[in-house]
Amino acid sequence: MKQLNIAGPRTLSPRNCRCLGARIIDLQQPQTSSFVLELLFGSRVLLTGASKGIGEQMAYHYARFGAELVITARNETRLRQVEEKCLELGAKKVYSYPADMSFPTNPQRVVQFALEKLGSLDYLVLNHIGNDRFQMWNGNAEDVGWLMQVNFLSYVQLTAAALPTLIKNNGSIVVVSSLCGKLAIPFATSYSASKFALDGFFTALRHELVMQGKNVSVTLCILAMIDTDSAMEKVKSVNIRMPTVSPASEAALAIIKGGAARAQEIYYPWWTTLTVRIRDWFPEMRDKLIRSSFQEKSKEDGS
Repeated sequence: MKQLNIAGPRTLSPRNCRCLGARIIDLQQPQTSSFVLELLFGSRVLLTGASKGIGEQMAYHYARFGAELVITARNETRLRQVEEKCLELGAKKVYSYPADMSFPTNPQRVVQFALEKLGSLDYLVLNHIGNDRFQMWNGNAEDVGWLMQVNFLSYVQLTAAALPTLIKNNGSIVVVSSLCGKLAIPFATSYSASKFALDGFFTALRHELVMQGKNVSVTLCILAMIDTDSAMEKVKSVNIRMPTVSPASEAALAIIKGGAARAQEIYYPWWTTLTVRIRDWFPEMRDKLIRSSFQEKSKEDGS
């Protein structure tokens, strides 16, 4: 695979531009698609959480760009359907591997399968999440541990298994996270914890890779509310003030473009960048606004 070493700003949002030497790439412009196509055609991608939502849409975008794919998720039937559609859309190769990331041995098996089928890896795209109810923490530490295994530790285990081949290929790690990993909210205690953990681990890993002279990029993707079925099910009966919901297909494309550009962080939609930048300016006002937004839900839970 052809590799381009891309230097650019610390953060990247759909409104920002990307500097490639003397070349400026606007991620919203049509020519960006040809730029991404050049980078991704024939690239070898392991994508997790690919049976629905953002992961499914990423699989379709990668297929259109001519990538070679290994996709994984828990739902084998749905995974096979995504595999078939990816082939129809132009993927050079597609293999599916059903796996439950709550079992610590499965990440190693998934990476080994990908290496056997594709020969190597250029992109490790970590997107899967565990199901977590939208409610106040009930004091159950075991539930937190389970979610941390799925949402955080399995990401670490997948990275550990894939890192040697990514180092060899000057590859990329793309980590799908959330605004909840930058700004904690009530009713998502365990989820926020897992996303903050991702931010800490992969930001530190990025530093270490640079210090060791390893040309592996780490892209953290900070997303707000996306219109996936699972996200909509969690909030449909909740009487709270929610921000604008963004389409999964556009979020998926923003993630792929950011990973191809080797950005350190991407924010989608654009206003998440502003939210993170001003979060510590007025902490008392911030916390009051957050709690007031969830006040009706708090009453329903008997708090």
